[in-house]
Amino acid sequence: MAGHDEEVNDRVEQIAAALRAHKIEAIVVDTAAEARNVVLGMIPEGAEVHSGKSKTLEDIGLYADIVESGRYDALRPRYFAMDRKTQGREIRKLIAAPDFMLGSVAALTDAGVLVSASATGSQLGPYVSGAGRVILVVGSQKIVLDLEAALRRIHEVVFPWENARVRERLGVDTGLEKVLVVYGEWNAGRTTVVLVREPVGV
Repeated sequence: MAGHDEEVNDRVEQIAAALRAHKIEAIVVDTAAEARNVVLGMIPEGAEVHSGKSKTLEDIGLYADIVESGRYDALRPRYFAMDRKTQGREIRKLIAAPDFMLGSVAALTDAGVLVSASATGSQLGPYVSGAGRVILVVGSQKIVLDLEAALRRIHEVVFPWENARVRERLGVDTGLEKVLVVYGEWNAGRTTVVLVREPVGV
């Protein structure tokens, strides 16, 4: 067991190095609690923050910290209070370019490639370029060999879980419409990945 743990730890460190080589900041932590503290330490109180509806963020308490605590200018409560029919343009602009964007990814490859999947793509625009800062929390169970394995994980693990959640909540199926592949950043440090050695999220 110890040998397996060492192997996982080495792999995590190698992936962190691969991310840094492509101008993505990587912070390695052992636990979900450490990840939560690291992320909160990066966001000034009162800052404008948006987040995807991420099970990873929910599981480690960050979703409640951001959206429910009142310590930040959280965009989700603001746009959910708006009328999507009459204020659709305002909503679209509000969530397209937050100062801070929090979330996770569906998979992370050994080469440090981040792969995200979405039905609407609303979180993908901020990931790519809209947000001022992007902070992604990624559990070790999301690490895969390569892009092919990442897409397989989306189809076999992530989408079935998300579809079941949407069906339970809304009574309809979701869709796998958009996949984002991020190899690196143009501006160093814009994106930070908090790599958690223990499994977090789906």
